[in-house]
Amino acid sequence: MVLKTRVTEILGIKHPIVCGGMMWVGVAELAAAVSNAGGLGIITALTQPTPEDLRKEIRKLRTLTDKPFAVNLTILPAIVPPPYEEYANVIIEEGVKIVETAGNNPKKWVAMFKKAGIICIHKAVAVRHAKTAQRVGVDIISVDGFECAGHPGEDDIPNMVLLARCAAELDVPFIASGGIGDGRGLAAALALGADGINMGTRFMCTTESRIHENIKKQMVESDERDTVLMFRTLRNTARVFKNKISKEVVRIESLPGKTDFKDLAALVSGRRGRTVYEGGDPDAGIWSAGVVMGLIHDIPTCKDLIERIANDAETIIRDRLSGILSSKL
Repeated sequence: MVLKTRVTEILGIKHPIVCGGMMWVGVAELAAAVSNAGGLGIITALTQPTPEDLRKEIRKLRTLTDKPFAVNLTILPAIVPPPYEEYANVIIEEGVKIVETAGNNPKKWVAMFKKAGIICIHKAVAVRHAKTAQRVGVDIISVDGFECAGHPGEDDIPNMVLLARCAAELDVPFIASGGIGDGRGLAAALALGADGINMGTRFMCTTESRIHENIKKQMVESDERDTVLMFRTLRNTARVFKNKISKEVVRIESLPGKTDFKDLAALVSGRRGRTVYEGGDPDAGIWSAGVVMGLIHDIPTCKDLIERIANDAETIIRDRLSGILSSKL
């Protein structure tokens, strides 16, 4: 039995499982491993220092897989913004078939990508944002619940409610993201109306993920209590691993008076976060992790992980869910 959904049909993938677009983590090797295993691998555009580096990474990925893959382009306000349009043009010029956008309203970018015949996925953390993305022509919504790593928004709505609300409000298919790392999560997401799942933290902890083995082991040893929410006072909430740095950020935010980002900038720089993945010291900087760490107990290959999740979900749907139906009163 194979789980066939609108998402598998639109994306041309075997399993309704997508790898999240992760800064410093979403590179060709991991994306290829996910795609070759029947999911959708994603490389993260801004992990590459320049648009031309992204071009090289896309071409490298094509030497590693002939299966569908996507490129993530996250558009966020910045004092000195990256050359977003140049990155977008490289994606189009290289003939990428699927793009995941995140951050700001995707209207401009969806128009560009759709004109080039590209399938568009957009990440949303609220029903109202998902409806806006649907209205501007996105093909699939990636719905991030409060459980997710990174930026869950400011509404604090977990997936049990958020996914059911999206099922009632959206016409386009959506995938569930946040707190999902096994077959139970996939089966539950499908039951709540999603057409697939997106996993970030779980794919970080695979053999093909390039992050340091110490960080992978730290994730296996941690549980669902080992994350913290920072930037709450700045209305830019981020869920990250609970370490010395993130606890210090939260402490500073708790001090009397208004928090200014400049008070935190040295602690939360992206360069320090990258050092965590490269050097293996979990306290070297801020790094994203979701509550799904409570479900991570091993470091499998992407192939083994995807097949295990798909098989377990199929078994739950076939044996448990159908098995509790009865025609008797």
